[in-house]
Amino acid sequence: MQFLSNIQQFNISFMKDNGKNLYTLIPLDDFKALMGIDEREDKTARFCLLTATLTIEQYCKRKFLRKKYIETSKLNGDLLIPLREYPVTEILVVFASNKEAATNKEKIIEPIFYRPMIGNGFNEEYPFELLLSTSLKPYCYTSFKVIYWAGYVVNSHPCEFTTRSFCEAKTSAKARKTAASMPPVPADLSSACMELAAWNMNRYRGKRIGMTGNIRGAGIHGEHFELSMPENVKALLEPYRRKTI
Repeated sequence: MQFLSNIQQFNISFMKDNGKNLYTLIPLDDFKALMGIDEREDKTARFCLLTATLTIEQYCKRKFLRKKYIETSKLNGDLLIPLREYPVTEILVVFASNKEAATNKEKIIEPIFYRPMIGNGFNEEYPFELLLSTSLKPYCYTSFKVIYWAGYVVNSHPCEFTTRSFCEAKTSAKARKTAASMPPVPADLSSACMELAAWNMNRYRGKRIGMTGNIRGAGIHGEHFELSMPENVKALLEPYRRKTI
């Protein structure tokens, strides 16, 4: 039931277009090749990858794939604004407001007055921060809204998930350089997704793996207990798990 509830949170439109828009931490073709899956099990493979990715994000209490975020933070005296998602790849725009002012309108802050940076290590939950310029202090801003890009990419290529040979000639050198600078999904995170997706695939194929606990009724009617996630997957995800919400 957990798998179905996770799927309901997402639009199934991710599960088409030959996997290039599939919400997953590893490419669909790589998973099918490693598992020896042909077209007859294509839909099951997509379902297992999507489910594994969503389950990993739920377990770690954070998102991993690159997307746009909007966050609003109150200024607590210092000039550092913690950014919840990471790794941060681009700050699109920063708005500032002062609720105590007569006209509480948001103002756009020019990029010269801020810069993203990796934190000083005191807050491991939010390693990226936005450092504001001291020039903003006289304006007495009380809150800031930051719109930014953060997360990993499965295939660091400007044409999203299309093969390089298909569009290399049609892509500008600037676009290729920008795409190459995007942080790829770390190897241990990809391995965790692969292990969990394979675990799900075997469950749907009828193989009982990850069984634990006592089998009620001696398993005559197939009763058994299963782990919600294999221990080796949990070990791989531990460095990425957020301890606080």
